[in-house]
Amino acid sequence: MSYLHILVLAIVQGLAELLPVSSSAHVILTEKWLGLDPTAPSMTLLLVMLHTGTMFAVIYYFWNSWKNTYFSSREQFRIQFTRIVAATVATGILGLAMLKIIPHVLGIKDHFEIEQIFGNSRLIAGSLAAAGMLIFVSGIQNMRAPSEGTMNNGQSILIGLIQGLCLPFRGFSRSGATISLALLMNIGRRQAEEFSFALAVVLTPAVVVRELWRVLKHPHPDLMTVLTPSLAGMVFSFFAGLVALKWLSHWLERGKWHYFGIYCLIMSAIVFLSAHS
Repeated sequence: MSYLHILVLAIVQGLAELLPVSSSAHVILTEKWLGLDPTAPSMTLLLVMLHTGTMFAVIYYFWNSWKNTYFSSREQFRIQFTRIVAATVATGILGLAMLKIIPHVLGIKDHFEIEQIFGNSRLIAGSLAAAGMLIFVSGIQNMRAPSEGTMNNGQSILIGLIQGLCLPFRGFSRSGATISLALLMNIGRRQAEEFSFALAVVLTPAVVVRELWRVLKHPHPDLMTVLTPSLAGMVFSFFAGLVALKWLSHWLERGKWHYFGIYCLIMSAIVFLSAHS
């Protein structure tokens, strides 16, 4: 894998991660087009490190607004912290349940790792279609009647659950699903955006640690040959992510959210057709 490959993947990741179009699906498809194996430990580690780069972009972009929303007072911090923890716990519970359910549905009796289904183009196509419909419906509804409500604890748990549902399925955009559900529950656009990406910042470190452990479990002649390119990709994806963030905020706040849903539906058709070609 050359650094040109890494740069291409980082640009794809950085642009797609912070838009509700499933960065994982785009990166996996790009890996396939570049002749790389998306299920290999080195590839899954690179994918997670690309997510890490965009996580730092999110922190940099939202830091000032988070200070006003989450750290304006001790009481406000307590309220927001409770909601983030509740949503993250809901994500973890459903995520663990999915690890038990998916092998039974697929008929896999031997040792199962979720990365085994990451390269399934048909599953990616179906996930993109589901995310596209959710984004489109929520965007149209929000364009007709802009959401203005505030979030409560029950709604934060529901958002955490849909985030957990997204984790195993590459193509089911995490940000797309969480923001769309928030809009459908009449939560204000800015609050929906801030909360969705706050959850991502909480979730990403645990995923990084898991993938590092997965790489260490597999024999590799030189860990640095795997880790160094991934770190370079993280830096590239940070800068690409900053470019994408303004795009997402602009479209979300100006009632153009449903356009992302249309894009996902088009991508779903492309992925489905490529899987059968």
